[in-house]
Formats: sequence, C-alpha cells, structure tokens
Amino acid sequence: MEAMTSPVTTTTTTITTTTNAVNIDNETHNAQTLLSNRVALRQQVLDITANTLKSELFGLDTLIDRLIDSVRAWYLLPEVIDRPVIVCLWGLTGTGKTQLVRRLAQLLGFYDRFLEVQMDGFSNSTRGMTRDSIAAMLASSSIVEGEPGILLLDEFQRFRTRDRKGNDVAVKRYQDVWALLSDGRLSPPMDALDRIELEQAYHQYEAMQARVDKANEESDNDDDAPRKKPKQQSPFHLSAYDARDLQHALKLSEPITQIMRWTPDIVQQRLEQFRNDPSRWGTDHSKLLILVTGNLDEMYQGVAKRVQDCDTDADVFHRFTERLSTIDVKEALSERFRPEQVARLGNQHLVFPSLDRKAYERLIADACSKQVDAVRSALQLDIELTPAVLKTLYQNAVFPVQGTRPVFSTVHAVLGPSLGSAAVWAMQKLAQAGLAHRRSQCRLQLDMSDDGKQLVMRLQRVDETDSIAEQSIALHLEIDKLRERAQPDFRALLAVHEAGHGLVYALLNHCAPTDVRINVASFEGGYASYAPRVAESRRMARDEICVTLAGRAAELWVFGKDAVTTGAEEDLSSATRHAARYHRHWAMGDRLSRTDVTHDVEQHVNTDIDASNAQIEATLQTELARAQQLLQDARAPFEKLVKALLENGCVDAKQFAAVTGLELPAKSDALEPWNAAWQRFAANDLQQVA
Repeated sequence: MEAMTSPVTTTTTTITTTTNAVNIDNETHNAQTLLSNRVALRQQVLDITANTLKSELFGLDTLIDRLIDSVRAWYLLPEVIDRPVIVCLWGLTGTGKTQLVRRLAQLLGFYDRFLEVQMDGFSNSTRGMTRDSIAAMLASSSIVEGEPGILLLDEFQRFRTRDRKGNDVAVKRYQDVWALLSDGRLSPPMDALDRIELEQAYHQYEAMQARVDKANEESDNDDDAPRKKPKQQSPFHLSAYDARDLQHALKLSEPITQIMRWTPDIVQQRLEQFRNDPSRWGTDHSKLLILVTGNLDEMYQGVAKRVQDCDTDADVFHRFTERLSTIDVKEALSERFRPEQVARLGNQHLVFPSLDRKAYERLIADACSKQVDAVRSALQLDIELTPAVLKTLYQNAVFPVQGTRPVFSTVHAVLGPSLGSAAVWAMQKLAQAGLAHRRSQCRLQLDMSDDGKQLVMRLQRVDETDSIAEQSIALHLEIDKLRERAQPDFRALLAVHEAGHGLVYALLNHCAPTDVRINVASFEGGYASYAPRVAESRRMARDEICVTLAGRAAELWVFGKDAVTTGAEEDLSSATRHAARYHRHWAMGDRLSRTDVTHDVEQHVNTDIDASNAQIEATLQTELARAQQLLQDARAPFEKLVKALLENGCVDAKQFAAVTGLELPAKSDALEPWNAAWQRFAANDLQQVA
C-alpha cells in the first residue's frame, strides 16, 4: 500500500509547474501522466480502505463514506492543501470513533506519521517527560514539518474552556491547538529561546566567577605546597531538557547528546543565526489531517446518562441519535468552548449514532465466531452455535448507550468458559465412543434449554441428527435473572398497567408502540415506549395525557379503586405537568396568556395561576375517563396483550398488531394532517377567485 509522500518527481515539478517532462532514473516521463497514475492508485487505496473499514466496524457504513469523502482531496492531492483538513467525530462512548481513526491511519499507510494526543492533558507522556504543547509533541513525533501527517485529538470534550455556568476556565496545556486548528502555522517559541539564553548567560557568569576564584586561591597558596589533583569536569554544558528545547525551537537535526556538549559560545552563535533568519521562524503543519474525536453528552438530551438501560431496544436509541446534526454539535460545543473556538473546529462534524440492533447482532456473531474458530482449529472439531445462544448473549450483553465494550466483556465472560468446558466434555465423549480419531466427522452443537437458563451441549455426527451424547451446564446470566418477576401478583400488576398504556396509545394513534415490556432489569417495573414526534397539535396533546393516565385507568378497571398502586406516581406527575403546560404555556384551554410564577419584573407573564388549577384537574379527570372507556371498548385486545406480556415479558412493535388483532396502518412518527388541511384551504381560495 502506498504511503502518502511527496510525488516521485524532481524539484522542478509541482502541481502548478509548466514543465511537461520529468526525468526519473534516466527515463523521461510526462508529468501529467505521473500525476494521473498517482491519483488513480490512491483512489484505489481509498476504495479498499472504505470497504475494509465497513467489514471491520459494523453499523458505520454511512459515516465511513462521509469520512472518506472528507479526506479524499487531502489524500489524492496534498500539494493543493494550504491549511489543515479538520474532521470532527462525535458520539457516545464505545461507538468506534478512536478505532476508526487509528485503522484509517493504518490503511492509508500513515501509521508512521500518526500522532495521538489525549486532550485531558494528563494522559500523554514521552519517556516520562510530559508535554505542555501540541507543537512539542509534533516535534517529537515522526511527522515532518510541511509534509502530510495525521493528528488525532482524542477526548476533546475534556479540553473545555468554559464551565457549566459559561465562565472562562483557565487552561494551561495545549493552548497552541487553536492556532494549529486555524491555519496549521505555529509561532516560534521565543519564550523558550529567551529562557535558554538567560540560562547560558548565567552559566557563563558562574564559569567566569569560578575561574577568578580558582586564580585567587592559587595565588594565596605556598609554592612548596603539594598540588591537588585536578577535578574531573563533565563534557556536557546543557541539560537534557534544555538541549531538547533548543533542538525543537531551532529545528536542529543534531542529536540531543551532541547539543548537550555545546559551549555557551556555540549556543549563543546558533541563537543569533536563528534570530537573524525569519524564514526559519514558526512551524508549518498546514498539510495535516486533524481528526477530533469526543463525547458530547449535551446533544444526546439525557440518552447518554442511561448507562444502566439494558432493556430498551437498541433501535430506539439508534432512531433518536441518527437525527442529530451539525447544528446539535455546535450547540453542545458552545456550552464547553468560546464561539471563536467552536468556529475553528470547522463544519465537518460526523455524528455517530448509537448502534442499531442489527449492528449489535453482527458484532456478537463476529465475536463468537472468533472464539469458536480458535477452539475449532485447535481440536479439529466442528462447533456450531444456535441462534438461541446468540439471542441470549444479546439479551445479556447489550447496553445500547455504552457501545461495544460491554458486548465483548459478556461474550468473553459467558461464552469463553462455557466453550472450554464444552470442548473438554466433547473430547471425553468422543474418546469413550471410540471416535477420537474421527473428530472431523463429528459436530459439537451449543444450544439453549427451553427455560433459557442452561447451555445444552450436543455431540453429533455431521451426517446424522441423533446425538452421540448430550449434557446441560448452567450459565450465569445476571441480566436474565434480574428480568425474572417470580411473584405472580407483581407480574400481573405490571402486565395490566403497561398493557393499558400500550393499547390506548395504539387506539388513539392507529400505530403500535415501540415496545411494551414487563421483564425489565434496569429497574423494578415495566414500561411502554413510543416514537417521538417533532410537533404536537391540541388533539395530540390531549391524547398524550390520556395515554399517560391509561396505566392507572387499567388498574382501576381490573383491580378496583382500593387496589390501585403507587406505581402510577410518575405517570400522574407527567400527566399533570403536560396538562399544566396545555393550559398555562400552550394556550390550548380557555386562557390565551402565558401563565407562570416569577419574581423577575422583566418576565411579562400572567401570574394568576390559581384559576388554571381547576382546569388542569378537570382535564386530567376527563382524559382518565376517556382512557377507561377506550379500554373497556377494546376488552378482547386488552386481554390478549396482558396474556402475551405474562407469557413472554415483552411485545415489540412488530408483534403488537398480531397479538392484539388490531389494524394499525399509521406510521409511528405521523403528525396531524396539516399539509392536507393547507391543500384544502388553498383549493377553496382558488375556487373563490374563479
């Protein structure tokens, strides 16, 4: 694979040269032909890189294509680049941002010119010497000034320059990063030169004073006194730190140990030469590819904090996070950085959505396949994992907000020991059956028991369905154990309550809820989830209150007034909040003014909130009664849904219509038919004009 270096031409050839021919190895080549061939070759490298990344990082195909497009000009024609190419990658933890950047550098042949900086300011060190500037780290790296290279600024969100109140934060390290992001050109470290020059002057003074003191001492001594043996002196005149700073500041090619031997006169001479040659001032890194990565929890609106959620389907989080854009990124960045700093990060912001269910399933299958292949090649025995095993691993491994790391941890902890035990058991059984020498004709199948608590090991011949031997071993599946609701009364309560929410939502919106679940590990309870909508009408606002109260309505209907539970507390709070905004903020009741409490004279609101309290309560009572009536009119679907929840623990959107027998033709994100209303309105105007 070709690394991106300067084109193989003489010094007379550049992109803008008028020279038509180039001499290489005593052969004449057309410059335009060489350029075309190089661009074509690198385009092939980009295509191979994109395909390789897509095969290794699941669920990121669109982002990989955008990243490749963003670096295309920089990679194909580095000569035309006059300022750094900046691409920012933002996402939840464990979505593959850093891995993608490192792999990109490898595949493009740039790993020898790749520098990774942790922007927390404390994770970088080189031979025990911490770096306070990006320039110093670049100088210590293999990236050559003025040549293309890749710089990764990782965990950039930790480099915040504004606190949560919007006040400036004093940041000492890496302050030159903003100049680097601006145009790639860094100012010369004149402060370091001044310090070195001052230290050299001090050393010269000390040396001169020592010679004077020695001369005075010798003149005072008696001529007949025996002379002392002269002391050994160090050959070094500079410390390693000063020599390193001098090397970086003056852009010297000499090794540090040689610079350490320079006398103050030599150092002073080099400093004067540098100061008298402005062409050597500053550092040019304008051809860098700068990749910024980080986690901006602010733009995920609470999703990032749901680290314990292993119950919500990964597709739910994926649909929410894939809608985020550059606008959301800039809004989140403005809470951490000053406006001019946000501007220097540019507009190339790639937002990583959380992985969807399909990506997690591929990830688990791939991780399992690697472990199985290792055992298979060692034992020469075919091993098969059934879909039930992969499904069980998914249920216990996936925390959608935490990304891939919990998946690898669970696969290793659950499958690794079980696979080892199964292999040992299979070898013993093959030996007992006299088939040890014919292992290649046999297969070890790993399946789940009917109750989902044990791993079933079946040893079979490849061409037969009957088992040579079969045995089950217990699996430690902590998440599945947490999801068990062994107490029948509690399961019945959860099923009735959540069925009320889910069914009323379906009846009012003519579409299935995203998920209705009572086997929850994240907390003691259940939930019904719905697709968010970008706008809400007056009717939709009333429907949302009705759906929120439907759990309490189901409890009243099935259990009676005295048996309703405290589990509706959050529902009641949410419904009350929604009803209050309905009347006080949205002007959907009898009052038009914005009603609220305030102590600020500049807040022009109607502070008469008492009058709206009765309206809020009336709305809640009306919507509760409506929810009760809807459930009673749909008793058969309600009973089917409750029974399905008791039996399976959950009903997702794909199953909902089949379980309840309802026709649900609407889309989950459907809005009020405002466009159709506008078309009717416009058509009436045209008819009146005619």
